[in-house]
Amino acid sequence: MTQEKQAFGRIELAPEGHLQLPSPGRRRALKWLFAGGAALGGTATAQALDVPVWSKTLGKPVGADPYGRPSPFEADTVRRISPGLTTTEHSSVAFTPLQNLFGIITPNGLHFERNHAGRPDIDPHQHRLMINGLVRQPKIYSMDDLLRLPSVSRIHFIECGANTAMEWGNVAVPTVQYTHGMLSCAEWTGVLLSTLLDDVGFDRKRARFILAEGADGASLTRTVPIEMALDDVLVAYGQNGEMLRPEQGYPLRLVVPGVQGVSSVKWLRRIEVGDQPWHTREETLHYSDLMPDGMSRQFTWIQECKSVITSPSGGQRLLDRGRYPITGLAWSGRGRIRRVDVSVDGGRNWRIAELQEPILPKALTRFRLDWHWTGEPALLQSRAVDETGYVQPKIRQLREVRGTRSIYHNNAIQTWQVDAQGRVHNVQV
Repeated sequence: MTQEKQAFGRIELAPEGHLQLPSPGRRRALKWLFAGGAALGGTATAQALDVPVWSKTLGKPVGADPYGRPSPFEADTVRRISPGLTTTEHSSVAFTPLQNLFGIITPNGLHFERNHAGRPDIDPHQHRLMINGLVRQPKIYSMDDLLRLPSVSRIHFIECGANTAMEWGNVAVPTVQYTHGMLSCAEWTGVLLSTLLDDVGFDRKRARFILAEGADGASLTRTVPIEMALDDVLVAYGQNGEMLRPEQGYPLRLVVPGVQGVSSVKWLRRIEVGDQPWHTREETLHYSDLMPDGMSRQFTWIQECKSVITSPSGGQRLLDRGRYPITGLAWSGRGRIRRVDVSVDGGRNWRIAELQEPILPKALTRFRLDWHWTGEPALLQSRAVDETGYVQPKIRQLREVRGTRSIYHNNAIQTWQVDAQGRVHNVQV
């Protein structure tokens, strides 16, 4: 039987998945919908099915939900906190359910959340952005001022520098939501930082860095090189067509494409232009890389090329032998994804996956490869290559350079083991 004629297998999603299988009747319905073959292209008729109540009555009136919300049947598709990860819930992380999403855009309500002092609720009419330092004319902008300036919209990912941090030493968490869920991608709208720096007349001869400061209780501050500031950095107020959500920095945040997420300072209130780095708390005590020789490496800005298979992935189960789409996400802080390779035998053999349009710089890219599961154990991996030629490393290769005491910037190849019963586990090989 050729692959084109093989039925698609069914996947039972992880416990936090958006689609549960609570009863045999539900399982039969899923088999009809997803198993392929006659059910997908056959001759089933409406007479053979019970007509559900929603097809026989009036639904809710138009405008019943003035701000749209997900179906109640999608209630399990939410951000989740990993218990015990941080000592306080005000300085913690809520992970994006990557295993439940399609395409490359993360819905605003599911974009991962990382705060350092809780989430402030800011009145936009009182919020101000100050730009000072090595500038000809320091200025204070209101939100109305910023909204009147020329705007741009760009699609970019934001990834926390600590994404996949728990996997440095050994396997620590079961599902892709927790291994890679400090990652999201959105269309950001705002004013180019270069526009504002030109407006205040920054000192082009002396300026080397800018300092971004947030209005949260931590007054989080981060240094950004002037080259980045003048390239594609945004002072953003929009996310996926609407104003930022409070947990994403409402009413104003910095977006530094391709750089670890902490640099995209939320609740932005001040930008200072200077001639040297500031060496702030979040650049010395945190977000630095402890190397094998005991030295600490600062200012690892770029998020290197990385990928992960989101289906099949940890916690899921393959219910049938047959054809499965292996799909996932790839990204690079250096530009576009050029290629993604997929292996089902732990990296001994690789096949080139199909990249789904659009393929944008410093954005998520969706990939897919069809695979026939015979019921034998398998080791699923993806390996991304970006347009600079950088190849995503194996965990062993990364540890040879970085050791095992790091926290940040783990871009190693992820392995999912499919056992003979179809259960998918997080492993390292």
